[in-house]
Amino acid sequence: MQNFEESIYNLIVETSTNLPGDVRRAVAKGRALEDRATRSGLALTTIAQNIGMAELQVSPICQDTGMPTFIIHTPVGVNQIEMKKDIHSAIIRATKNGKLRPNSVDSLTGENSGDNLGAGTPVIHFEQWEEENVDVRLILKGGGCENKNIQYSLPAELEGLGKAGRDLEGIRKCILHAVYQAQGQGCSAGFIGVGIGGDRTTGYELAKKQLFRKVEDVNPVEDLRKLEDYIMENANKLGIGTMGFGGEVTLLGCKIGVMNRLPASFFVSVAYNCWAFRRQGILVEPATGNIKDWLYESGTGISVDEPDSAATEPAAVPAEAAVGSREVRLTTPVSEEEIRSLRVGDVVILSGEMHTGRDALHKYLMDHDAPVDLNGAVIYHCGPVMLKDDEGWHVKAAGPTTSIREEPYQGEIIKKFGIRAVIGKGGMGPKTLQALQEHGGVYLNAIGGAAQYYAECIKKVNAVDFMEFGIPEAMWHLQVDGFAAIVTMDAHGNSLHADVEKDSAAKLAQFREPVFK
Repeated sequence: MQNFEESIYNLIVETSTNLPGDVRRAVAKGRALEDRATRSGLALTTIAQNIGMAELQVSPICQDTGMPTFIIHTPVGVNQIEMKKDIHSAIIRATKNGKLRPNSVDSLTGENSGDNLGAGTPVIHFEQWEEENVDVRLILKGGGCENKNIQYSLPAELEGLGKAGRDLEGIRKCILHAVYQAQGQGCSAGFIGVGIGGDRTTGYELAKKQLFRKVEDVNPVEDLRKLEDYIMENANKLGIGTMGFGGEVTLLGCKIGVMNRLPASFFVSVAYNCWAFRRQGILVEPATGNIKDWLYESGTGISVDEPDSAATEPAAVPAEAAVGSREVRLTTPVSEEEIRSLRVGDVVILSGEMHTGRDALHKYLMDHDAPVDLNGAVIYHCGPVMLKDDEGWHVKAAGPTTSIREEPYQGEIIKKFGIRAVIGKGGMGPKTLQALQEHGGVYLNAIGGAAQYYAECIKKVNAVDFMEFGIPEAMWHLQVDGFAAIVTMDAHGNSLHADVEKDSAAKLAQFREPVFK
């Protein structure tokens, strides 16, 4: 297996940078259902452009390259110890070359290993089989969508849906509730894998394994096939839409598996995956380690503009496309007067310097001064992929992270430092909304997963602080031009996220009554 490490490296690069064909067709079908002259339509256009840019530049589709998770089937006699060593070497190389972001963090100290290796990282599941080849499958599932996984223990009382019992009706309610609770925080429109039964651990494993199924396959179990079709039809009636902006397309795929359980336990486990559905596989010749075949269709040549159409140059993203929106150009530092003139729905085009900040920085700033003046500044919830050469640091991928994690800190930090705008995805809660109103700030929703689209807007890395936090959590000072995001929380107490959640909760209630006989 002398070439196995090279094969794994190529698998990692392909998975991170080139969305598979079945996923692209699902995105294209979603675009066909959504009015492009809306906020969700604008988001899908940005997503389509980002998919093309990532492939052309061989750079990560999303800056959060997630937890590399391998499922490997081997013939009897293949040395799994050596295979694991080769996988680790390929992971280190892919991280060094900017195809993976360093994501492995010590849970006690917070220290980033810097090479994506550590206790439990990457995840590798080996299984033996009687076939002659080695089957290697990889999924890169980011933290934003991983955080929206959910597990139900039946019977249960579910918000908006009432009692969910230990039957097909209860399972149906759990899956609809799982889509509802994710809102836009998991980078909708998304895909879900569902595991019925098992224990708490194997239920989640079964759910995640469903994500390795092809989007267009048909479930061989008739009841599950009907349930998958039902969920695909009705989850999109919740009105959550792409990025949680409201709209027609909330779910792009649903796959359900079942296993036996203990009499006392009945778990329904849901693995939520973002639109950047990055999974690929290879069939490997065990004598040499060479790739014999790719297990999922390549995305090359498949456009996300129209279903089954040939690839074209990615379309430009017209900010003015969203109906009812204004385009407002701002340069940092931003004044309170400029911010209070903005309303939910406005498309803001930013230029000047912005500063990244995630969990570690927000926690630090609660009790310490900032290394730079943040009065009138813009904070970007982003953990970029960065590479350094003789000329300095370069941004390889830079999309937004899920903002709700910063809800315990954000309001106080806005007040303390005079921050005028916060950029992220998925929106924030009432404490932040109150701070925006009291101190004159806005929340700008960037398009989750659009890491290449936003990296293109970053013209220079001015400086960096807190490298001891690790690359994703460091405070990067970035010079940007033409950085577009949508106002979804303004300084007048308005929140698009709260409105969409309220509306989708009302729509969820229509699914209380039994459907399956």
